[in-house]
Amino acid sequence: MKLEYFIAKRLITTKNYKSSISAPIIKIAIAAIAIGMIMMIVSIATGMGLQQKIRQKISAFNGHVIISNYDDNQSEVSVEPISLNQKFYPKFKSIDGISHIQAVATKAGIIRTEKAFEGIVFKGVGKDFQWENLQEYIISGTIPNLKTNLNPEVIISQYLANRLQLKVGDKFNTYFMKEEGKLPNLRNFKIVGTYNSGFQEFDATYILGDIRHVQRINKWQKDQVGAFEVFITDFSKIKEKGEEIYAEIPSTYNSVTIEEKYFNIFEWLKLFDFNIVVILIIMIVVATINMVVALLVLILERTQMIGILKAIGANNWTVRKIFLYNAGYLILRGLFWGNLVGISVLLVQKHFGVIKLNPENYYVTEAPVAIDVLNILVLNLGTILVCLLVLLIPSYIITKISPVKAIRFD
Repeated sequence: MKLEYFIAKRLITTKNYKSSISAPIIKIAIAAIAIGMIMMIVSIATGMGLQQKIRQKISAFNGHVIISNYDDNQSEVSVEPISLNQKFYPKFKSIDGISHIQAVATKAGIIRTEKAFEGIVFKGVGKDFQWENLQEYIISGTIPNLKTNLNPEVIISQYLANRLQLKVGDKFNTYFMKEEGKLPNLRNFKIVGTYNSGFQEFDATYILGDIRHVQRINKWQKDQVGAFEVFITDFSKIKEKGEEIYAEIPSTYNSVTIEEKYFNIFEWLKLFDFNIVVILIIMIVVATINMVVALLVLILERTQMIGILKAIGANNWTVRKIFLYNAGYLILRGLFWGNLVGISVLLVQKHFGVIKLNPENYYVTEAPVAIDVLNILVLNLGTILVCLLVLLIPSYIITKISPVKAIRFD
C-alpha cells in the first residue's frame, strides 16, 4: 500500500476526524457535491427527456422527412397528387439509415354535429402506416381497419371528441370543400378510437382514417397520394439524411425535415441545451469552491502533521497527495449520495409521473426523463477530474509550510 494512501486512510478512519473543527465544513462540502450532482443528473435527464419526447411526437404525426410536390410544401392539405410508382417507395434502398416510408394524403374539412362544429384535417393513411408510433397515445378504442374494403372507421383526438361531445362508437358527418360553386362532399365517419398526444397543434387538427376517402374526394387514381413520410434511424443525422433524400428524389418534388417544418419548436428545444450547460457549470463551480475551502481547512488543521512528515523526509508532492486522497474520498462520498438520490428521483418520475407540466407550454402532460447511464458516468468522471485538478492549486500551499514552524504551530 502506498504511504500517501495509507496515511490518508488513517486520517479518514480516525475518531478525531469526525469530531474535529473541520467536521462541519467537510459535511457542507459533501452536501454541496451531492446536491450539485442531483441537480446535474436531473437537469440533463429532464432536458434530454423533453427533447426526445417532443421529437417523438412530431415524427409520429409527420415522419422525419416529408416528400411532397412543390405546390404542396407550404400547406397541411394535399393539393397535387404524387404517384406511388417511385424508385424510393416502398423501400428507400439508395440511402442508408432509413427505417420506413409511408404514403399519406390530407384533406381539410368541417365536422358538424347537432351541438357543435370543428374545422379539421383528415389524414388518410394506408396499409403501410406505422400505427406503432401512435400506439402510446391511444387512450380508448382501437385503430381503423385498413386491410379490408373502404370503411368509415377513424381515430380522433380526445380534445376534438370532448369539444364535439363525441365518444368511441359515435358517428358524425364531415364536409369536405370542393371547387368554388360546387357542393361540398359529405362523408359519414365512425369513431373507433381516441388519442391524446398532448400536442395541441396536432390534437386540435388531425383525425386519421383510410387514405382511399381522400383519393375518392379528390378524384385521384389508386396509385396517387399526397405525400411520403420518411422515418430515419438516427435523429441526430436528420439534416444530413434530409439533404441526401432531396438529392435522390425527382427534381419536381421537394423534401423538408420536421426541423425545418417546425422551426420554432426545435429552436425552443435548443435552449434546453444552453440551460443544461449553465446548470452544469454553476453546480461544478459551487462544488469545487466548497471542496477548496474544505481542503484548506484540512491542511490548516494538520499543519503539525505536515511539518513532521517533511522533517522525516517526505517531499512536498507526497504530502500533497495525502490531502488529495483525502479530498477524493470526500468527493466520492458526495457523488455516491448525489447519484443515489438523483437516480431515485428520476425513477420515481419515470414510473409515477409525479411532476406534471402544462401541455400548452411544454407539449407534454408530465416531465419526461431520459436515463442515460453513459451520461451519468461521464458526469461523475468529469466532476471528479475537475475538482481534483482545481484542488491542486490550494494544495500548493503545503510547499510553503516550513517544517520547523509547522511543528511549533499551535
